Amino acid sequence: MKLDDLVKGIAEGSDLSAAKARALIDRVFGDIGDAVARGEEVSLPGFGKFSSKARDARTGRNPRTGEAMEIAASTKMVFTPAKALKDKLSS
Repeated sequence: MKLDDLVKGIAEGSDLSAAKARALIDRVFGDIGDAVARGEEVSLPGFGKFSSKARDARTGRNPRTGEAMEIAASTKMVFTPAKALKDKLSS
């Protein structure tokens, strides 16, 4: 499914125009991203939760040369599916 498919489905199912559905989707995902960037956890019951996870700096290897290299510390977004979503996927 692509964004346009999601927009179309929401627009048809809620009597919103495609432009308003797109704006709504952009707002929801934007707010989720902003909250996680601030270090907050976003929980959507029945779907899952979004959170951030810090990764420490570490030494890795350049796969081309085999040379050791430093990989900088970073923060990534993590999604943990809810039990209801896991059950949906396994049925």
